[in-house]
Amino acid sequence: MAERERSHTRPRGGIFVPKAQVMSADDVRRAITRMAHEIAERNRGLHHIALIGLQTGGVGIAQRLADTLAEVEDVEVPVGTVDVAFYRDDIGLRPVLPEATTEIPFDLTGMTVVLVDDVLFTGRTIRAALNALGEYGRAQAVELAVMVDRGHRELPIRPDYVGKNLPTSRDEMVDVSDEGVVIGEVLGR
Repeated sequence: MAERERSHTRPRGGIFVPKAQVMSADDVRRAITRMAHEIAERNRGLHHIALIGLQTGGVGIAQRLADTLAEVEDVEVPVGTVDVAFYRDDIGLRPVLPEATTEIPFDLTGMTVVLVDDVLFTGRTIRAALNALGEYGRAQAVELAVMVDRGHRELPIRPDYVGKNLPTSRDEMVDVSDEGVVIGEVLGR
């Protein structure tokens, strides 16, 4: 969970207590490089590919994927962001963060969109993102890239590209940053 979301989740200001680092900064970099290669290979190049980072955790990863794809394939891939707060089915249970914005300055019609997020958990955020994308055109296909798949799905959603599969308990939290991936718990809930 991104720091900004954690600070807005009940009770406000719960304290994240790390238990173990499961990926270092180098591990995250290698995972992004691998996922970039997989995206290019699966799609036979990058023509008609767009990356959409989910606010807030997926935005930085989407940009890093785009930068890596530019280095590897010498192609600039368009990058957008989507805030799914108003598309969620649990809108009253989670904070709505007005500073998170949706910016998709291009038409998605006919493109293969790769949704990018930091952690895949229940799948509800991805379902909301799929609903939100419909307002920006009819994509030819939608794929999903996540840095961490922690299991516990409540919807039939599966990632196409995964940095790390990390089995967790429901009470544990996963924090993804440029410094790595840490598993822990939030105290004061």
